[in-house]
Amino acid sequence: MERGVWDQDMIIRLDPDEEIHASIQNIMVEIGYHSGAITSGIGRVRNVDIGYLADDGIYQRKFIQESVELLSLQGNIAELDGEPFTHIHVVVSDDDHVVHGGHLFSAVVEVTAEIHVRLIPINGELGISLTRCHLEGSDFKPLNFTHVGREEA
Repeated sequence: MERGVWDQDMIIRLDPDEEIHASIQNIMVEIGYHSGAITSGIGRVRNVDIGYLADDGIYQRKFIQESVELLSLQGNIAELDGEPFTHIHVVVSDDDHVVHGGHLFSAVVEVTAEIHVRLIPINGELGISLTRCHLEGSDFKPLNFTHVGREEA
């Protein structure tokens, strides 16, 4: 894994056998950020666990074990229980060009994953902090905006 940070932009290269969520969360802890926007990601991954939130508030999941092309990855990072929490959606394509997509629960890098994150500082100047909370009766953890250091506009 390597990363480069320029102002509020971070480019991450993940290497084989690294899990996407855990890797991004660990990097965020290392650099002292808990909020960000994951704007893009490409590469090749395996052991992809994806799903969608059904009407009953429970995720329906699909597991793709074989190696697939990571066509698109985007989402956000917000604090949950004091730690960075990644909420990511993906589109992947198998070797027959069949496309699968949805909420990403986990994926392991097969060849590489190249990811852009726009870092969101938490300070009085910005005025907000992104957080998530547990929602009773659902697997979903909604995004919250906590105002910091100034009155809500």
